[in-house]
Formats: sequence, C-alpha cells, structure tokens
Amino acid sequence: MDTQIIIVLVLNFFISIIGTLAYSVRLVGVRTGKIAVTFAVFNVLMLVSRTAVTFQSPLLTKFVESNTSSNELVMVFNYIIIISGIASIIGAFLIPTFQQMFSKAVNHFSVERSIPKLIIHSFSKTGVRYMKDSIAIPVKESLTSINLKNLPKSILFYNFISVAIITAGAFAPIYAGSIAPELRATCLSLSPIINGTATILTSIFIDPHLSIMTDDVVDGKCSEEDFRGCVVAMVGSKVVGTFAALALFIPAAHIIAFVANYI
Repeated sequence: MDTQIIIVLVLNFFISIIGTLAYSVRLVGVRTGKIAVTFAVFNVLMLVSRTAVTFQSPLLTKFVESNTSSNELVMVFNYIIIISGIASIIGAFLIPTFQQMFSKAVNHFSVERSIPKLIIHSFSKTGVRYMKDSIAIPVKESLTSINLKNLPKSILFYNFISVAIITAGAFAPIYAGSIAPELRATCLSLSPIINGTATILTSIFIDPHLSIMTDDVVDGKCSEEDFRGCVVAMVGSKVVGTFAALALFIPAAHIIAFVANYI
C-alpha cells in the first residue's frame, strides 16, 4: 500500500475518533457545570481534526491523479470508510476515559485560564498521572439502562443520514475526478454542496435539539441518565451512518460526475 494512503488512513482514524468523542462533550459540560468552557477547550481537539482534514484531501487527490485502476481506487476508498467506522467504534469505547480526562482538563483550564498552560500541564508528571487515573472501561449498564421510549428517534435518524452524507461526501468528489478526469476541478468544487446538505440537517435539527436537552439537564427538566442514553444512541447512529457511506460512495461519485458535466 502506498505511503500516501497509509498516512490518510492514520489521519482519518484520528479524525473519526475525535468526531465520535465530540458527542460526549455536552455530558462533560453538564457534569462540570462549565458548558461554555468545555466547548472552548474541545475546540483545541477540533483544530487538530480540521488540520488533519486539510492534509488528507490533497493526499487523496494526488493518489487518484496518479492511479488509473478503478478497482484499486474503489478498494482504497472503501478501506478508508471502513477504518472510519472502526475508529468510531473505538471512539465509543474511549468515551468514559475521555469524559474523565476532559473533565479534569476543563477544571484545570478554569483555574489557569490558558490553553498553552493546559497543554504543557498535560505532558507534565501530574498531567500524565491524571490521564492514567482517568482510564475507565465502559460498562454494559450504559446500554441496558437506556430508556428506548425517551430516545429522540427522528434526531437519531437525521444524525444517521448526516453522517452517511458527510462521510461519502468527503471522498465521492475526489473519486468522481477519476470518472471524469477532464472535470476533476469541477467535481472537487461540488464537495461543499454535498456536505452542505448534511450541515443543514445538523444545524436545523440535531444541534438545536441537543442544546435544548443540555439546558433541560442543567435546569433539572431532563435526567442526566436520559441525556447519557441519548448521547450513546447518537454515537451508535454515527457508527451505522459511517458504514452506510459504503453504499452511498460510488452512486454519489457518479452523480457528482454527471452534474459536473452539465452545469
């Protein structure tokens, strides 16, 4: 396997893990009582994720430009999506540990009020000891205690669709460039339009609902247990949505190539 693809797989692995851990950030905000600070600290991790994305796209585009075998390209993109799904599952198992670590990071930031100091503290002996003490194994009660009646099923469905579109939309325009090489630039420029659909779903339906639930937990109108169950279900819908992108990827690429030819 080419070095370019190995790098992409590693980058995508970490991007997917961070994306999965993002679902638990609101829980940390509720537990610490510092919702705004929690999101401010998590933005550091999101910055790492976005930086990885900026490296991933050109590496994939270069690989597509230098390879003409359609079967090989499809296989590589399927590998990438599968790795994304596996990383999402691993991210789900890391959530208890992440919540413990991140809660301590939020509390430390509230005292020091400096991201650079927080980063330096993370690599100190005390910070490393905190991370070791934060390791937690998921318990089956996290699943068995979920009240299915209280789950926002429509939101879970929207999240499933959004994740599937975003995952397929990240790679379909690049592969579409191999279907219509003379329109490669046009295909790549259609990527924001595809992801825009997922962004609309997230902005109109998913984020507002989770924000309201977060406030309801703080105000005592919703139990933390029900909120935790919703977060677990959202992570589950993300995992399923990621693997569903395997079925969307090739049709999406052909649609993009078709649209690029007629706009």
